[in-house]
Order: sequence, then structure tokens, then C-alpha cells
Amino acid sequence: MIEQRVNTLLNNTSRAHLRRILVPVAAAAVVGVASLTGAGAASAHVTANSATVTQGGYGIVNLVVPNEEDVPTVSLRVSVPNLAGVRTEPMPGWKSQIIKDPATEEVTAVVWTADPGQGIPVGQFEEFRIQGGPFPEQETVALPAVQTYANGVTVDWSQPENADGSEPEHPAPTLTLAPSNGDHHGGAHGANDQADAQSDSSTSDTAARWLGGVGLLLGAIGAVVGVAALSRRGKKSGGSDDA
Repeated sequence: MIEQRVNTLLNNTSRAHLRRILVPVAAAAVVGVASLTGAGAASAHVTANSATVTQGGYGIVNLVVPNEEDVPTVSLRVSVPNLAGVRTEPMPGWKSQIIKDPATEEVTAVVWTADPGQGIPVGQFEEFRIQGGPFPEQETVALPAVQTYANGVTVDWSQPENADGSEPEHPAPTLTLAPSNGDHHGGAHGANDQADAQSDSSTSDTAARWLGGVGLLLGAIGAVVGVAALSRRGKKSGGSDDA
């Protein structure tokens, strides 16, 4: 139906006139679609999230690390709140090391180091996952991180929230812990729940962006059809008056 109306307009409206209408509207539609597909890209901090860790319990923590330099990220160190045990997820191209307090044998940090020629490429991100606990019995836990680039530049993600509630330049990744559900063990079941939640969220977000883009494009076409039809009607009216 839309195609037929556009073809009719092309047959009854001068190409130059239609071009003057179509170009700015199409440009606006493209900008709108780009803004939808790029939503959320502005934030480039190291962040932490979990769908399984509870207050005082065990679970899986997902650390999202973007690359903000013109060279690869080759190392990441994340401090954890003295946990009894931590495991890391195998990652191709990376080696992990668990750091413990010699006196208590509690885990205080995890370090990932990229193999030679590997790392987080420019303009991309990587996810680092750990499983462990028990985490403190509190609502939020800071996980300070140090990100190292191939050129030797380091970024210390450890700043707390500013006194006025605004975000600092390099905020510490902060993990929000759900209230205890009585199960302090976590494990494979929790990992599956987290993966499902992340998949559902990603699918919904992608679908919403594409639907929004299609809506903008259809709206642009409708605007072209309406303006061109009014222009054509005006021309016919003017011709009748001259007669």
C-alpha cells in the first residue's frame, strides 16, 4: 500500500520538489534510528552485576570491562571483600590468578592477564566472571578495579560516589546484593538463571530498538506522502483558479 502511494507521488510530483521534501525527512529518520541503536553506548565504565549473589551468600559476579584507549586492555585486577573462596571462568586468551591474604587464606583480589597479542580490542568490551562467597550481609559492595592498557596506562576504578550523589570520573564497580533467600551456596543453578536473565534482557532491548527504528522510518514515509499530497492538491487548486 505504501509503495503504491509513493509510486503515485513520483508520477505526479516533480523530482526536484519531491527531493526537497524527502532528503531532510529521511536524514532525520536515519539519525533517529542511529540514536536508538546506539543507546547506552555513552557509558563506558567498568561495571559489576549479578543475578545470583545474595547478602551473605554465594553466586556469580559478572564484570563488564570496556576499552576506552587506542590500544588493547591487557590486564584487569579486581578487589573482592575477603571471600572464603573464588573461582574464575575460563577465558580464551587470558590467564587468571587468585590473590589471597597469607594470614587468613581469604581471597582479596582476582587478576586477569592477557596472553601475548591478546586483550580487549580497541572499541570493544569483555566480560569477566567469578563465582564465590560468602559476600557481606549488606545491600551494596564495591569491587575496586585497576585496568591496564598495552601502552602502560592504568585506570583506577575505585572512586566512591560524590557527596552530592553525582558520579565521579572513575567510579568503583558496585555490586547490588539481593536479600538472603536462605540458600548461601549458589552454583550451577544460579549461573543458568543469570545467563537466561541476560539473554532475555538483550533480546528485549534489541527488539525494542528495531521496532523503534521501523516506526521512525514508517513515520518519515507517511510525512513525505502527506506533504507531497498537499502540494499536489495546492497545484490543482491553483490551476482551476487560473482557468
